[in-house]
Order: sequence, then structure tokens, then C-alpha cells
Amino acid sequence: MADVRLSMAEYMELIDSIKRANDIRNEVVSDVKAVGRTAGKAKKKVSAYNRKYKKAFKKVSGKYRSKSGKWMKNGFKRAVKEAHKVAKK
Repeated sequence: MADVRLSMAEYMELIDSIKRANDIRNEVVSDVKAVGRTAGKAKKKVSAYNRKYKKAFKKVSGKYRSKSGKWMKNGFKRAVKEAHKVAKK
């Protein structure tokens, strides 16, 4: 390993440059976070059909679940089909 010797002035200058670099990095990180918060994606509007389907699915799903709350065999698939049927009406 190489033997490195620094004077006290050189050492203090090195420490100062590291602090400046950290300050710059922190500023950049905070700027990026601020931009990320303000430039979020706009939420899509939920369609009328989707709202009807959601309500129908919640109403119907109880039939296709066991007492413990697990889905019965092919229960989810049947619940989806029935919810679509109810939502179409």
C-alpha cells in the first residue's frame, strides 16, 4: 500500500472540499425530490362502468367465498363473470 503524507493545511483543504461536494449533492437530491413531488402523474378518471362493476363485484363476491374468507374453487372467476353481468344491466 502506498504511503501518503499530508500537511495539516492539505488535510483541512481536503475535508473542506468533501463538505462542499456533500452540500452540492444534498442540494441536487432535494431539488430532484421537489421536482418528483410536483411532476406526479395525473390520476385517470374512473369510468361509470368501472364504478358499477366495483359495486357489483363487492355485492356478489360474498357468494363465492368460504366462511374463512378464502375464495372457493373457481369462485373468483365466477364472481367476475357475475359482476360483469350485473354491471351491464
